[in-house]
Amino acid sequence: MLVLSEQQTRDALPFAGLIDALAAMFSGDCVMPVRHHHDVSVPGEEDATLLLMPAWLPGAYIGVKLVSVFPGNTRRGLPAIFGSYLLSSGKTGELLAIVDGGELTARRTAAASALAARHLARADAKRLLVVGAGRLSQNLVAAHSAVRPIEEIAIWGRDRAKSEAVAGEARAAGFNARTVTDLEQAAREADIISCCTLSEAPLVRGAWLKPGTHLDLIGAFKPSMRETDDEAVTRATLFVDTREGALSEGGDLVQPIRAGLIGAEAIRADLAELVTGRDPGRRSPDEITLFKSVGAALEDLAGAILAYRNHGA
Repeated sequence: MLVLSEQQTRDALPFAGLIDALAAMFSGDCVMPVRHHHDVSVPGEEDATLLLMPAWLPGAYIGVKLVSVFPGNTRRGLPAIFGSYLLSSGKTGELLAIVDGGELTARRTAAASALAARHLARADAKRLLVVGAGRLSQNLVAAHSAVRPIEEIAIWGRDRAKSEAVAGEARAAGFNARTVTDLEQAAREADIISCCTLSEAPLVRGAWLKPGTHLDLIGAFKPSMRETDDEAVTRATLFVDTREGALSEGGDLVQPIRAGLIGAEAIRADLAELVTGRDPGRRSPDEITLFKSVGAALEDLAGAILAYRNHGA
């Protein structure tokens, strides 16, 4: 049995291969039951979240991810997300590998956003704005740069020191990155806006979006959370990773639906429909596109299988 550390998991999941692995899994026969999502009280601070996400390819692989999200960890200098992934044989049930869940989650999440951007962002998109300075932000820089000719990267976060650290890491990796303090100005200039925060209130306003912008929303994974306002949702053509997940957990869509501003039918396509060509994706250069993801167990399974195979190779 393999046990892959954070670094080994990172090395085994290059974004080009991971994005393709997710595309194949979304177009395949993965079985994905409803995930378990539990609020866990933490005395004196915000509630934590416990996630259990199973999925399997019949006769090939079975996997389950166990993840905890503790927002209060940011004040302790710890990552908000911890987790492990258990990959087993789909023929015998034998445990094959334990993969670092935090790194797997960060990389497959960024890869899913990049997969969507491959279909939804303009082909000439070169300015990327990352809203948020947590663990996922660095992965988003690399993932989006794997599918679009990104030349300029702006990092905005509430904590300037963390934003500077993210930008510095991006520059060390060869990207042209800088921090910004004026979120509105940065959003008005961006071709792709990728939000990865734990915000409870809108950060990016629809009035700021220029024609042709692609908006990538990752962080608001509970109905009570928002990263954009209603105007952004009503101006954009809407896409999701999975309808079931986004309509039950994605606050950026759940809240305007509950308010009667849009209906569930406003979602034009999910990732499976995009990667199989059932939906053409972006239809015009000026179209504003919005992709809302809350995560799907098949993404973890795709990443875990790829990590297992690459490490073994």
